[in-house]
Amino acid sequence: MSLRDRRTDALAKVTRDIVVCRACPRLVRFREAAAGNAPKRFSGSGYVSRPVPGFGDPAARLLVVGLAPAAHGGNRTGRVFTGDSSGDFLFAALHRFGFANQARSVSRDDGLTLSDCWVTAAARCAPPANRPAPSEFDRCRPFLVRELAALTRVKVLLALGELAFRQVLLAWSEAGRGALVPRPAFAHGTRADLPGGVTLLASYHVSRQNTNTGRLTAALFDAVLAEVRRALR
Repeated sequence: MSLRDRRTDALAKVTRDIVVCRACPRLVRFREAAAGNAPKRFSGSGYVSRPVPGFGDPAARLLVVGLAPAAHGGNRTGRVFTGDSSGDFLFAALHRFGFANQARSVSRDDGLTLSDCWVTAAARCAPPANRPAPSEFDRCRPFLVRELAALTRVKVLLALGELAFRQVLLAWSEAGRGALVPRPAFAHGTRADLPGGVTLLASYHVSRQNTNTGRLTAALFDAVLAEVRRALR
């Protein structure tokens, strides 16, 4: 089996384990209840209402880590950052920088493919108030650790938001890659060199709350992605 096939196989195994996970009762109840309280615009569309795996290029050098699926986005469509405004913002930017073949992500069969990029989340179920509990992060983090182990070509980690930033640092350490001491503080544009020659970059999350208020603009996010491209040279 080639190295690429081993990566693909390992990521497929992680995906199979993610989508059947019921380890967090609060999140299971919330993700399933969301389907029963769908906004009118999504009524009758059907909800996957399962934990959401990562997706993208198994040979990716860029790993993007968000917080968690949206109740009526990834929880509905079954693909991370798909079917909501956060995904529209993220994939439009990834398209501008050559990591995605198109700017929109509306469903699992919309033709979106990623090149040199894998997109995932620190928590795999939609959480109440968009905030997983610490114990829920702890139960979910082994999936991110396994993705890090499988994505052997990753050179840049891009964490979206402070909570994802913290989880990336923990997962990196738990994957046996070494720990940063002292741990870097989160800020938009933070850059840190992780043990093993990998660059960690941080951005404000691409949530509607941030993009609608102007806390995160396309220009600010593009500046981070330009830094990603420089780190991948």
